[in-house]
Amino acid sequence: MVLWLAAALVLTIVIEYGVLRLLGERSRRVLLSSVVVNVLTNVPLNIYLLTVGTGWDSLFLGELLVLAVETLWYCYFVGQWIRALIYSLFCNIVSFMTGALIQLLVLYFLNA
Repeated sequence: MVLWLAAALVLTIVIEYGVLRLLGERSRRVLLSSVVVNVLTNVPLNIYLLTVGTGWDSLFLGELLVLAVETLWYCYFVGQWIRALIYSLFCNIVSFMTGALIQLLVLYFLNA
């Protein structure tokens, strides 16, 4: 479980850092803070989903909570609500969809 959590965290950090760069963010402070906020949100969410949360409702509520926390986080660093929301929304959509795609590919190749 620890290896899985670490892999999910590292992948999320890399993806969301890349999304921020693609969105034009250049501030080292904001980019490094994205690493911290991912540790603070990704690990607890994945532990919850692996141990307690079952079903789409748990996943949806967890992702909404992460979106809210990260929006507040980025707002502190960029000082603009809309920009913070865009950062959080795009980062989380891309990382979630990438994770879902990886899981589908793993399931496909395990069953092939």
